[in-house]
Amino acid sequence: MNIVIDTSAIIAVIVAEPERDAIIAATSGHTLIGPGSIPWEIGNAFSAMIKQHRIGVSDAQRGLEILDSIPLQYVNVDMANVLSIAAQVNAYAYDAYLLDCALRHAAPLLTLDRTLRRAADALGINLVNLEE
Repeated sequence: MNIVIDTSAIIAVIVAEPERDAIIAATSGHTLIGPGSIPWEIGNAFSAMIKQHRIGVSDAQRGLEILDSIPLQYVNVDMANVLSIAAQVNAYAYDAYLLDCALRHAAPLLTLDRTLRRAADALGINLVNLEE
């Protein structure tokens, strides 16, 4: 089964957040997919962490190596549909990219972002539950 995974979940795995083991368990044996913007979003998250003195540059670079080792298939988005989704759920394009992927690939979404979870729910997208 395909699972759309977002940046929040990937970062949680890379930096060993408390949800790490549950994310790995929930995705094991499945194909992870997401929009091609994910590496840029990860880079942005790491740069914010560096700016906040939460991690150093070498930590961020190691995080990118870990990202490269995650079997993640990047899929194209339908930009016209992305804009419709963004307008419908009052979201930014980056969130709408994930929602478009989930809808077009009939795949559940794995995210730790509450706002994105609510938008997915409003669109009838199944969510991966980490509490099972």
